[in-house]
Amino acid sequence: MVSSFLFILCAAAVALASPFANSTNDLSRRTVVSTSGTGTAGGYYYSLYEEVNSGVSMNIGTGSYSLTWSAASTDVVAGIGWMPGSAQAISYSGTFSPNGNAYLSVYGWTTSPLVEYYICDSFGDYNPSTGLTHMGTVTSDGDAYDIYQTVRTNAPSISGTATFDQFWSVRQTKRVGGTITTSNHFNAWKSLGMQMGTFNYQILATEGYESSGTSSISIGQGVTVPTGTSAPTPTPTPAPTATPSPSGGSVAEYGQCGGIGWTGGTVCAAPFTCQAANAYYSQCL
Repeated sequence: MVSSFLFILCAAAVALASPFANSTNDLSRRTVVSTSGTGTAGGYYYSLYEEVNSGVSMNIGTGSYSLTWSAASTDVVAGIGWMPGSAQAISYSGTFSPNGNAYLSVYGWTTSPLVEYYICDSFGDYNPSTGLTHMGTVTSDGDAYDIYQTVRTNAPSISGTATFDQFWSVRQTKRVGGTITTSNHFNAWKSLGMQMGTFNYQILATEGYESSGTSSISIGQGVTVPTGTSAPTPTPTPAPTATPSPSGGSVAEYGQCGGIGWTGGTVCAAPFTCQAANAYYSQCL
């Protein structure tokens, strides 16, 4: 009996030592979250944001999470990681099964300056870079990523409603699983004049917008790499010739004036201004 007990203890220790330990069989260690919030669980920081607190269940284990979402939440961003984040190599594995518009990314924020960033490895039926300014490309972890930048105006942020830059690296060949060397992206962004600030939280995130799906992800942490070290040289994209804004507004009250992928008018008729409802929809109010 004693030898059998010791064997069980050793097996448990090996399971907990794995960077991709899955606690499916250890229900007492799991945390279920269904409304917006942040905290720590399973040894990692977690964040769950829902535009509407409905239709989402996030099941957090030891270094892992499973997410089920529906369109009832409108927009959901959920994942586990670190507070604060860093320029590190993040390994992950799992499944990502969206029905509609969704992204699987390293997602985080910096302050001073305030920046929202994505390193996107996979997405659903909508490419998140649509309509953004293409800055260049960088090769990292076996594939090229396209680099994009946009400005979010009067939008929700970790500092309340604010105007801030949003940075993207979008992998040209989708994948679910591998290593994301974040320092390669941070250094490439910096070389293109895209300045980041002090790290706030950083998670391996699933985001769904007006969609449904499931995602089950396990993560591990690699070596932290100083952002000043060398990185693959990005290939810049020449800046397009600026088009002067019209002197008079063209979008009427309540009309759409912006958002990711929006290609219509962006200037509101006086006295209305373009106000963001979320990342994908801004309205003249």
